[in-house]
Amino acid sequence: MPVTRSTMKRRITYFQAPNAPFEQDQVVLTSKNLVIRDLDAARENRITFGLEDLPEELRDVLKQSHELHLRWATERPYIAIAPFASRVSPGLHVHYTPLKKDLSSEALCSVLHTIFGEKVNCSKPEDSFITPPALSTRFAASASLQYWSRLPSLQALVSFIQNTACRQLKTGSAECHENSNSLLSADAVDIDYNSISSTVTVTGLWASPPSGGWTEDIQKPVSSADKIEFGLLTAEKDAAAPEDVKMGGLLAVVGSDKTLKPTMFSFPSRHHALPATASYTVSFNHPTGLHPTMSISLPSSALERPPAPDGTKCALHTYLTLPSSIFGDQYQLGTTDPLFRELHNLAALHSFSGETDLEAPDWVVQRWGSNWLFELAAPALESSPAVSNWTATIPLHLRYLPPSESGYQTANVPWPVVFWACTMDDGTKMGVNPFDRTNLGWDGLFGPRTMFYQLHPSSDKLVEELEVPVLQLKGGNSIFQARNIELATCAAITLGFLWVLWRLLRVAWSSGIREDKSRSSKESHDKKED
Repeated sequence: MPVTRSTMKRRITYFQAPNAPFEQDQVVLTSKNLVIRDLDAARENRITFGLEDLPEELRDVLKQSHELHLRWATERPYIAIAPFASRVSPGLHVHYTPLKKDLSSEALCSVLHTIFGEKVNCSKPEDSFITPPALSTRFAASASLQYWSRLPSLQALVSFIQNTACRQLKTGSAECHENSNSLLSADAVDIDYNSISSTVTVTGLWASPPSGGWTEDIQKPVSSADKIEFGLLTAEKDAAAPEDVKMGGLLAVVGSDKTLKPTMFSFPSRHHALPATASYTVSFNHPTGLHPTMSISLPSSALERPPAPDGTKCALHTYLTLPSSIFGDQYQLGTTDPLFRELHNLAALHSFSGETDLEAPDWVVQRWGSNWLFELAAPALESSPAVSNWTATIPLHLRYLPPSESGYQTANVPWPVVFWACTMDDGTKMGVNPFDRTNLGWDGLFGPRTMFYQLHPSSDKLVEELEVPVLQLKGGNSIFQARNIELATCAAITLGFLWVLWRLLRVAWSSGIREDKSRSSKESHDKKED
């Protein structure tokens, strides 16, 4: 029996700044298409489809999943705007809950390899994933398993889409290739599945337009069952309700509507963007050695209390995603010693999960790494108005890495996210947000009535590359080559064995002499008595 293709829904939304230029002829809607020309805006492209449209191996994995959420972020800096203010550290984040708790399958890791390439170092979830802390024992606020991998490019994902979905299309193959190639310039990509809806949603975000603005020709869907929604919106803050985002603009369904329809609506949002001046930088001390210290520096504009509703309690936080090559000491970082906290400007360690073994070298660590949520002891600008640049430091440790010919290995550490978390009153209700983004890893560590105000990372690249000294393999000029150390170790073991043997022989020889003397003395004494 042939499989019937499910309905595919596509939502394309452009978000302009309030002061961005716009002319009506830049967006033209006809009965067959919608043409966009030179549009200066951020862009979100969301596609929703059913399991029937997926390759069999991916469909089988999803049928064994209660929920699966993939979050990818670029290593390039970008300014997040409302309503897409939320951030994750650069790389691929996987949040997974199996349909059954005792379900063990290597299929998920195999699919991740197929879709994202061999950079995803994963064997099976119970060995490679970590278990995030639970906010509540009754209600799960996040997935039960979590994974991260550095993934600078989505080229493998683009090739997978083109070799599977685009190849199966009888019409629209060229458009499919064009849309998939556009993911290479995306700033963030989300893939979501849950067993309740049995649908898969792929969302791409471009925080800024290409050179000259967006120019696009969106054709009417070939199938009458498919749907393409279009929106051109502008976000504004609501002075009367700081937790709300007010949207206004134009909406249309391509191929159904004859004219663009004006709209105005508002909704409460958990994530809010601060001004671009509210930024932060991350650096490590040099030389790093085996005990690097992460420094998070913020200007005074980032230390100002966010415009949260009155009565809310706000605190500055940072969420670290650390690969297995670098880790924190839970006992050191979780101390209540006021001198340590004051020295590093840390208020508290609220949660950690993952690999925290203090002794294991990197090549024996199975899980991908660890996550850490810190509250930073931000100064009150009212009492310290002279603060111009404030820094919090987090002491970390590097694991022993595999040897190399150069005597050095590179440890790649993604920048953490830094944000203000403001707890709202218990009576405040968070309504439905059509652009909400959940399952970020750190958002599930807070209560459901928490608002987040994101700071903007300021750098050309959001990954720190640390040079780590390691054992040098044969071929280098250092006396600390692997071969030299191997010979020295063998020599030391041999000398140690000979020394121990000599000591044993000496003790035995000394004992024999004493026994001979004692026997001679006894015989002499017996002769005298006779």
